[in-house]
Amino acid sequence: MGRPAVVKALWGAAVLVLVAGCSSGDTGDRPGTAPPASASARPSAHPSGGSTAPGGRVTVTGTLTEGLKSPWGLAELPDGDLLVSSRDERTITRVDGRTGAKTPLGEVPGVVPGGEGGLLGIAVRDGWLYAYLTAASDNRIVRMRYGGGEGDRPGAPEPVLTGIPKGIVHNGGRIAFGPDGMLYAGTGETGRTGLAQDRNSLGGKILRMTPEGRPAPGNPFPGSTVYSYGHRNVQGLAWDPAGHLWASEFGQDTWDELNLVLPGRNYGWPVVEGRAGRKGFVDPVAEWPTSEASPSGIAYARGAIWMAALRGQRLWRIPIRGTERSGDPRAFLTQEYGRLRTVLAGGGGRLWLVTSETDTRGTPGPGDDRILRLEVS
Repeated sequence: MGRPAVVKALWGAAVLVLVAGCSSGDTGDRPGTAPPASASARPSAHPSGGSTAPGGRVTVTGTLTEGLKSPWGLAELPDGDLLVSSRDERTITRVDGRTGAKTPLGEVPGVVPGGEGGLLGIAVRDGWLYAYLTAASDNRIVRMRYGGGEGDRPGAPEPVLTGIPKGIVHNGGRIAFGPDGMLYAGTGETGRTGLAQDRNSLGGKILRMTPEGRPAPGNPFPGSTVYSYGHRNVQGLAWDPAGHLWASEFGQDTWDELNLVLPGRNYGWPVVEGRAGRKGFVDPVAEWPTSEASPSGIAYARGAIWMAALRGQRLWRIPIRGTERSGDPRAFLTQEYGRLRTVLAGGGGRLWLVTSETDTRGTPGPGDDRILRLEVS
């Protein structure tokens, strides 16, 4: 559908202050009339907590923990415990992967929550805890020394990449390490649509960098961390076993997207939204009316990309083979747990799924927000 429509800086090194709690947001509930098309299918609910649809099965095997406020980022430690970030409370909490017991690790200094900004995506690697956060002047990626053992606390944050544009909306925020050992980040265009096509801006991009924040070797634009551009708001990144990078993206009023991300390619925003078939732009592998998706986190498991939907309040399964979709997307858990923010693969067909009812746009009930255990096939 056509639609006209790095600089490193010193940052104060304050130590983490012990605190508990949480509260969050995004473009998951924007107005707009969606067209009736979409390759979605409503699942049938099962008393066991599972849902089935042609081509797959999801079983909710339990709630790991609950009572989280504005949970956003999720990372798994080598021992199976989880770290979860709170967007609005600016905190990191450790969750026991077996019992669900929560241990507050403290507040991350320098976070300035507001609108869709705050403490967003997190990742762990080689004794560091990485975080994508909204600061006073920008969005940025920092890292903190973190041993990962029981009782360990993150150290003072060090800047990795600064100067990512910030806004009340469209801050992106997902970070993840790829199979190549490089750090990837999905950013938003902050509502300033022109940033997405400006290759000199870090807004509306997927970025690729070394763990220290330098442009990664082999990046398509010399001396730049920009890996792909023309994005509106990327909040999901995942790799399949062949090493292909997939990303979820918020549309405006018409189409949300799942994209196969290739280096140096232009994904169209704001010139096009959804499939356009126009030379110079990459069409999405799958698209949805915004009322059925508003996608945030994604993960790969069992031959498919699994996509958490905020406004759509469902978990999408998109089967893939190689670089193409191998069947129609199927919806699971539709409106069973409310808004879904983050999904993380745990291996062996296991997924962790984070709800997002306390992000100021949901309708929190008793126990919200929570981390669910899922088995998929």
